[in-house]
Amino acid sequence: MSRICELTGRGRQVGHNVSHANNKTKRVFLPNLQNVTLISDTLERGIKLRVSTHGLRSVEHVGGLDNWLLKTNDTKLSLRVRRLKREIEKKAAPKAA
Repeated sequence: MSRICELTGRGRQVGHNVSHANNKTKRVFLPNLQNVTLISDTLERGIKLRVSTHGLRSVEHVGGLDNWLLKTNDTKLSLRVRRLKREIEKKAAPKAA
């Protein structure tokens, strides 16, 4: 399982450990990923996702999973979440019309 947030696309970053003597050794910064169940109001069910804590805060700030997906670009989303977004758009479209 790759260490990439399914909502924000946030993945690992590479940097250096820097010692007191200014020696630099490669290291990896991993995102804080959590397994969470987010509730979709449109689909009326929970969806299990692997999300970074930053992404989780962003979803809550925007007002829920449905609002987040409708406002987010498809390029950042995983394939599974893109399918979920399409499903939400289909179900939400008759209500708007």
